[in-house]
Amino acid sequence: MTLSGKTAIVTGGGRDIGKACVMALAAEGANVVINYHSSSVGADSAVKEIEAAGGKALALKGDLTDQKDVDALIARTVETFGAVDVLVNNTGGLVARKTIAEMDLAHWNAVMDLNLTSAFLMIKACLPHMSAGSAIVNLASQAGRDGGGPGAVAYATSKGAMMTFTRGLAKELGPDIRVNAINPGMIDTDFHNIFTKDAVRANVANATPLKREGRPQEIGDLVVFLASDKSSFMTGTSIDINGGLLMS
Repeated sequence: MTLSGKTAIVTGGGRDIGKACVMALAAEGANVVINYHSSSVGADSAVKEIEAAGGKALALKGDLTDQKDVDALIARTVETFGAVDVLVNNTGGLVARKTIAEMDLAHWNAVMDLNLTSAFLMIKACLPHMSAGSAIVNLASQAGRDGGGPGAVAYATSKGAMMTFTRGLAKELGPDIRVNAINPGMIDTDFHNIFTKDAVRANVANATPLKREGRPQEIGDLVVFLASDKSSFMTGTSIDINGGLLMS
């Protein structure tokens, strides 16, 4: 197991991509701390499954746009496991589809706080507890490359900023800590169940060379790779994983 003895925090880890990352990291031997906001059922079930398999996990509720909740999450992690070796910044969302004409400042700020500020707060709080060889994996999006779908300009902008944030951090935190990003395309998650019409999903899947949507587990596997020493000469990258729909 490539992450045996290491401790990973996954934000937004109670469902979909986040939960897949949790399970993939645990399967490679990591102690996993699962942050969730509203997905307590998924987070608690992940803890039970990991512990039943002989692993160690902890689920903690928290709003990661709130400094107090961030500090509490890190304090509990360090108290329980002693350090942070891997941070996966998965918390984020579209919030709602709004054009610029429809959007007010409150919506813009909410999207930026959820997708970008949460990662800033988590990274800043984790750094004192991360030693040489640690890794940060940021979840960006294909939307950060192509501007997103209708009404997603705020979301796409926040994810484009996450890629730039990743590159800047890689320069600032190297050589001790590696920082990489993942840009998922259309993955079969509640995100698209809520915000994307079935016909649009079918059209996008058909347009990809692999002729399907991605699976959350495929993102989890990539997170494990970037968190492990198998990617030891990679930092500052933003890796596309979209079935070939957008190639870079």
